[in-house]
Amino acid sequence: MSTFELGSRTAKGGFANERDISLKFNNYRTDTEAQLWLKIMGYEWNKISELNCLVIPAHITHKTISNYYFESSDIEEMLRHKKADLQVKVIIKIGNVVSYENISLKKADIKAGFNHVDRRWVDFYQQVWKFDDEIKTWLKLFTGETEPKTKKDIVINYKNLRDKRRVFINEMDKKIQNKIIKFFEANRLLIITDILKGRGRFSADWMLVTMFDEEANITTWILKDINTVMNFYNQGKVRLSPQGSLLIGKIFMQRKGGTGNPNQLQFKFNPNQLFKLDD
Repeated sequence: MSTFELGSRTAKGGFANERDISLKFNNYRTDTEAQLWLKIMGYEWNKISELNCLVIPAHITHKTISNYYFESSDIEEMLRHKKADLQVKVIIKIGNVVSYENISLKKADIKAGFNHVDRRWVDFYQQVWKFDDEIKTWLKLFTGETEPKTKKDIVINYKNLRDKRRVFINEMDKKIQNKIIKFFEANRLLIITDILKGRGRFSADWMLVTMFDEEANITTWILKDINTVMNFYNQGKVRLSPQGSLLIGKIFMQRKGGTGNPNQLQFKFNPNQLFKLDD
């Protein structure tokens, strides 16, 4: 099936959450936006004999896994790498061809910039990306999971830290800075894939970004295949930000901060930027 190239569109009303969008897909016979989404995915909506769209919740159990279109005994592993929010099952009339599409949903806000797209403890990222213990040590100092005062043997400029709770990357020894940058540069495709697409059965095939203007009561949206999305956010060098965090193309790596596990490593992106693909 050939995909249909289409710019972002604006529609009346709001449909920014998972259940609203799932309902639109399930009403594809009368819903104009759903028909366009299916066309972008390469389907002729009037040749579909059956379509069922399900919301993929954050928590799935062995009991509820049968709601989806596969079975697996390793649910925990799938959920660790989950990026899809919707699963669409499409059956084509001719030959009863069955296809499945996983969609990642993102909300954009014209007044806001970066939104978090992945956040975990440093140990998790070491497990999946295989960086060495030296990088792990410094990333934990970067997030504040390890307090700098406990590592004064290596944090030799402790007295001059901007924030005694953590070490910014540009406060680290140049050798360590370069090692971190070199690692993320060498593994950037793996990292951006894990952050945006995920792995396994709940990985994303598509990304749908919606921006709701409450005052005008309109929603602007853009739907792109996940490889296009990854290539877009992969553009640019791996480099330090002015504040001393890390930029991987258009992806921003920082300490989470705030409440609830503030010492996790967090990756952020700006979903608004995706609309630039159709400028």
